[in-house]
Amino acid sequence: LLGFLVVISIFSMFMSNTATAAMFLGFLAPVLAVLPKDDRGVVGLTLAIPVAGNVGGMGTPIGTPPNATAVRFLADAGADVSFGEWALHMMPYVIIMIIFAWLILIAFFPFKSKEIKIEIPKSTRKKDWKTVTVWIVFGLTILLWVTEQLHHINSNVVALIPLAVLTTLGIFGKEEIKEINWSVLWLVAGGFALGTALQGTGLAKTLIEAIPFGSMSVVLVFIVSGLICYFLSNFISNSATAALLIPILIVVAEGMADPAATNNAAFMALGGTKPMIIFIAVCASLAMCFPVSTPPNAIASSTGLVETKDMAKVGIIIGVFGFIFGFFWLTKIFPF
Repeated sequence: LLGFLVVISIFSMFMSNTATAAMFLGFLAPVLAVLPKDDRGVVGLTLAIPVAGNVGGMGTPIGTPPNATAVRFLADAGADVSFGEWALHMMPYVIIMIIFAWLILIAFFPFKSKEIKIEIPKSTRKKDWKTVTVWIVFGLTILLWVTEQLHHINSNVVALIPLAVLTTLGIFGKEEIKEINWSVLWLVAGGFALGTALQGTGLAKTLIEAIPFGSMSVVLVFIVSGLICYFLSNFISNSATAALLIPILIVVAEGMADPAATNNAAFMALGGTKPMIIFIAVCASLAMCFPVSTPPNAIASSTGLVETKDMAKVGIIIGVFGFIFGFFWLTKIFPF
């Protein structure tokens, strides 16, 4: 179980969590086949897919669309977060969350079988040049992202390397382009447009002046914003929630970052703009209570092995722990 959680979370840091969930459901099939039908561990293994997929995505800026949205608006606010900086701060958080999730799943869904034996036939497929090329390009891209502080090549420019190389070599073609989840990309782009419009029309400034965020309790603003994001993300796409809330909250954060704001000292003591916006992205990814919350949840539910009450129970406990721990992690324990 822990092995599945770790591997799925690693893949989710660099791949769509939907694709990761679908892929690992196939890997899980031979394990489920050798377990007794009444073994509660089956439920735990199935729930490991959405839990690890959602938690793992927090580890890198490219893990989930809310992360990308947060990075984009932080850059606009002059609070750039590099790939390496995000990974350095968030991967330890992900590791602790995975361990917590493992303990919860074991406690609620203990295995009857202490050992299982699975015979997996060896693959007869030989690695071709395309496979090797993809691995090399993938490794080089991650290396350049992580070492951005050394070579100062913008992470957006680095992201073009795999596109250019794989397209030129014919590995990435029109069929692969069709498989891209364009709806999510347009959703994120819509969030960017909303943020630009808020700033450009002066509505953002009007919003700050209309609501006295500068005199409110900073902790209250953090908690209420996070709860709203968490609640909405359980019922609508976390990408849509982040695209809606982050452009507004970046304006709120900039207002509290103003030295003239009454609560400026308290806001800066909690780390300022970066922790607040990244906390919102984390809250969006923590929402995993229902089958409709995320695509990995829907995939796990479609197996018929998981009841909604079990998913809700695990989702609420992990969500509440991740919310509280995430707040202290980002503002006190290991702030950006």
